[in-house]
Formats: sequence, structure tokens, C-alpha cells
Amino acid sequence: MPISSSIEVSNHPIVDGRWFAVGRSGAEDAYTAGLESSSEALVRDDAKLLVVFCSDSYDLAELLVGINERSGGVPLIGCSTAGEISASGAGDASVVVSALGGPGFSIATSLATNASDDLRGAGAAASECVAEVSAAPHRVLLLLTDGLAGDQQEIVRGAYSMAGARVPLVGGCAGDGLKMQQTSQLYGDQVLTDAVVAAAIGSEAPMGIGVRHGWRKVGEPMLVTKSDGNRVFVLDDRPALDVYLERLEAPDAAWNDPAAFTHFALTHPLGLQRRSGEEVRFVAEADFADRSLGCIAEVPQGGLTWIMEGDSDSVLLGTDAACNEAMSTLAGRTPLGVLAFDCIARRGVLGDPGIETEVARIGEHVGGVPIAGFYTYGEIARTRGVGGFHNQTLVVLALS
Repeated sequence: MPISSSIEVSNHPIVDGRWFAVGRSGAEDAYTAGLESSSEALVRDDAKLLVVFCSDSYDLAELLVGINERSGGVPLIGCSTAGEISASGAGDASVVVSALGGPGFSIATSLATNASDDLRGAGAAASECVAEVSAAPHRVLLLLTDGLAGDQQEIVRGAYSMAGARVPLVGGCAGDGLKMQQTSQLYGDQVLTDAVVAAAIGSEAPMGIGVRHGWRKVGEPMLVTKSDGNRVFVLDDRPALDVYLERLEAPDAAWNDPAAFTHFALTHPLGLQRRSGEEVRFVAEADFADRSLGCIAEVPQGGLTWIMEGDSDSVLLGTDAACNEAMSTLAGRTPLGVLAFDCIARRGVLGDPGIETEVARIGEHVGGVPIAGFYTYGEIARTRGVGGFHNQTLVVLALS
């Protein structure tokens, strides 16, 4: 293996011409925020891709004007969030722009609209760009989706059908600050909803993915008596919403107020038993008329499910494990930077002090390199098999 040459400019490492940098702005004006964050990220003039994570409180069209004016039209994908992450910490009402470039990276982007009409087809269509980086020795497909469009595992299946087994999938579902009404996906100068945007990243050096959730199942299992995709109608032969709220001794407001229910359910996911371990399902909303639960991904009828719980210690242990897993595949290299896709539910467990601890912990694991990420409505990480959609999980992509 050749020895890498490495220099560092303004705390942004450059290895064999490859580089990764992050900018952040909390300016109230959208154009200014876009201009400031992209100016900070564009530390060199050979950027290949911009990835944008931003609050939905901005005028997103104006935000993109500011970013694209500074970048000169560098390929761009991004999405709205339930909170933004950078090495400086986690928070809201900001925009985080990451840029990667140099001759050691090859990039292609694509998108699919009207995803909810055909989720699997949208996943496949958005992933067509992966063919354009087929010559690169190391590849990954980055996907940003509308988590409110339906069963996200279908999008992952579609992406897998196009990318194949050798190309890992990574990414997350856009957020809207936990309003659960409408999320946005960004592509070039376009602001979209009900879409999937994708970037195929080819690199001369390894890229590592880590994924862990830090939750554990509690209590007796429940039989999923009736479900349809990501909607659960009946648990243990009773209305699913009633069983769920009774099991958790939920507060009165969660029984009849949609916002109160969502905030309560945020830290009380459902778990499914899989060959690879427990998978977690974010309970996003409830239908108070038919007493059903709406999850972000499929909960199979006839299977067993559990209530899951976690605390700050277990969630942070998951953080450690995800970072270690991502770093372990870099063949001893120091990463250039990290993209982090962290579930909004984990933020709910950690609280404000805990999320600062988590971001600092990620920084320690990756050696203080630039970090960009967001709080999601679901996470994508497929490194083996055909599955790869997660809830209540941290996914880390380390670039080297």
C-alpha cells in the first residue's frame, strides 16, 4: 500500500489531494446563512460535492441561492433536519455545509421525485448515479430521503437493486423539527419534497461505516396481529395505540394530542428481532380515530415486537461502538472527515448536555477532524445483506 502524503490547511486535512471541510452558520437571513456556511466549507477551489443539512425554518430557496452563488454550482445534495451537527456542537436554526474534493474523489448525483408513488422505484432511480463511479476502488452511495413518504426500507431495497452488494449505502431521512408535516430534500438549486436525492462517492482510499443504536428491549413481547407496511393496527388482538400507551403508562396528553404523542413516543420505540440483532422502529405518529401506530419503516404482521428503552449511558456506548466500527475499516488511516446521521430519538434521550457530550465523543474517536451531520427521522446503513434501514440509531461515515 502506498504511503499517503498529508498536509493540513486551517484544520482541514488534505491527503493525496483529497480533502473534506465543514462550514456552519446560524445567521437568521437564509441567503447570508448559505453564503457564510459555504464560504467556510469551500477551503479549496476543486470541490466535487456539497452536502447541506439545514433547519426548515429557513427560506430554503434563498439558502441555496447563497450557497450556489459562492460555490459556482458545485454538485449539491441536502435536506432539512430535526437539528444540525458539526464539530462545534449540536443545535437548531442553523445550516451545516460539508464539502469534499480533490483528484482522489469522483462524484455523481441523481434524484427521484414523487417517491411515495413507488418507494422502491424511487430508491432505484435515485441510485442510478452509482454507475458513474464504477471505476473507483472504493465506493459508497449517500441517500437523503423523505422519511414521511412511507416505508423507507422499500427505498433501501430499490437502491440495493441498482447499487448491488458491493456498494455500501448510507444516509438518513430528512426532518422538519419534529412537526411531522413536511420535510425537504435539496438538489442543486431545487427544493423538493417527497423525493430521494443521492450522491455516489468514489474514492482512492477506504471509507468506513459504523451503525449502532444503544437501545434494549424490555417487558414481554407483543404479537403484531395486524399491520400493513409501516402502519400497525392491532397488537395482541387489541388496538395497537391502546396497547402501546397502556404498556408505557403514558401521560394523559399522549392519549389525545398528536404533538404530545410524538414527543412521548420519541423515546419509546418498538423493537424487532432480526438475525443481526434487534432492529428499532421509530413510532412517529398515531391515528386517534382507528387507534393505529405509524412507524417510519415496516413492522411485519405476525411477528413479535417489544418496547425498547435506553438511557444516556447506553446511547453513548452505542456512539462509541459506531465510531469504532467506522474507523476499523480505514486500514489504520486517519479520516479526512465524518458524516453523522443521528436519530432525533437519541437526542431526546441524551438531552442538551448529552448531545454535546456525544458530539465531543465522536470528535475524540475520529481525531478531531471535521464533522457534519443532522438529527434524522431514520437512518440508512447497508454494508451487507439487503436490509439497511434503521431507526433510533447513529450511523457514521468516515472518509479517508
